[in-house]
Amino acid sequence: MKKFIVIYHAPIEAIQQMGNASPEEMKKGMEPWMQWAQKCGSQLVDLGSPLAGGQKVLPNGKSEASQRNVCGYSILEADSIEEAKSLLAGHPHLMWRGDCEIEVHEAMPLPM
Repeated sequence: MKKFIVIYHAPIEAIQQMGNASPEEMKKGMEPWMQWAQKCGSQLVDLGSPLAGGQKVLPNGKSEASQRNVCGYSILEADSIEEAKSLLAGHPHLMWRGDCEIEVHEAMPLPM
C-alpha cells in the first residue's frame, strides 16, 4: 500500500474558534472524527493532531510566519490516490465550515 499525507486547512477565524473551545466542546467536536477514524480502520495510520504556529524557513536562514492556515494532518494508507480520496468523502473537517479544505499528497519512496 502507498502512504498519503492529509493536510487540513481552515481560515484563521476557525482556528481561533477551535482554540477557544471548552473541553466539553472539544470532546463533542472530536466525535465525528472518531467515527471517521473507525470508518477508515487500519488504513488510518496516524489520526494526527492539530498544528499551530507554522513557520516558513527561508534559504537565508531566516523564518517568518506561514500564511497557509494549516491546522492539522493525518496519514492514510491506500492503493491509490483515488482510494485515499474516497476515505476522505464526508470527512468532518469539510463539514465544519464551508471554507475548510483538505489536501492529500502521496508520500513517494526515496530513490535509492
